[in-house]
Amino acid sequence: MKGKAIYKPSGKAGEYSEWACNLHTGCSNDCAYCYCKRGVLSHVWSNRPRLKKCFKNEDDAIGSFIRELEANLSDLLLKGLFFSFTTDPLIKENRHLYAECFIICMRYGVPVSILTKDADFVTDRDFFMNLGISDDEKISNWLTFGFTLTGHDELEPYASTNEQRIEAMKKLHRRGYRTFASIEPVLDARSSMDMINRTRGFCDLYKIGLKSGSGYSDAELAAIEMMVEDLKHYKDITIYLKDSLVNKLGIDRCTLPPHFVSRHYQILTKPKRHD
Repeated sequence: MKGKAIYKPSGKAGEYSEWACNLHTGCSNDCAYCYCKRGVLSHVWSNRPRLKKCFKNEDDAIGSFIRELEANLSDLLLKGLFFSFTTDPLIKENRHLYAECFIICMRYGVPVSILTKDADFVTDRDFFMNLGISDDEKISNWLTFGFTLTGHDELEPYASTNEQRIEAMKKLHRRGYRTFASIEPVLDARSSMDMINRTRGFCDLYKIGLKSGSGYSDAELAAIEMMVEDLKHYKDITIYLKDSLVNKLGIDRCTLPPHFVSRHYQILTKPKRHD
């Protein structure tokens, strides 16, 4: 199923969620390694988010979102909805529209998973107040926040720094939100391992994957392989290795320790619908 707003992603995206929502293309983070800039979206990509051309305006986008949410509600209640693969939903330009989507999801009882490189929203009181619920405990039943952590600020020039993202994750976790880290792409094993070590204790899930469309030297692959071996001893954290990494290194998932989970491992408790 592929709607204007909500669809079932495939490939590497499908390893994040069975359902996703994209309302925009383009992103002001301007990351050097961004696949969208070079892949199938390159012809519509820009360094600022733009509403997808299939929508007349924001009201039309929200209308489509509600219709598609209702059409797939039974599955979305079980599997949740991911935001977003074609923009950063929490950068300042996007935040207001996606907050409206989050509110709608909460009303229907659909769990929401958000991936961002923005840290400023954590101190944006208007963002949380606009969700319509001032109680973090209630909001955290529906929202889980993820941060991409590469350890390379120089390749993400207009995003919040990795340090700021780590601090944002820590604050959210203390407030009762479940959190995850996208350690993707692994730009080098040392930086990725540093990001993992610095977030242990307040990150509920790590998803680790390789770069798209770019090779690794034998030495780089050996270092990543050693990283995985080290992570086998990190029994206090939960890890998902993406297919890109598993296939490249020839890993048999059946041999991994129990803290390495399957692709659809859920960190959100499914809430009951409330009116």
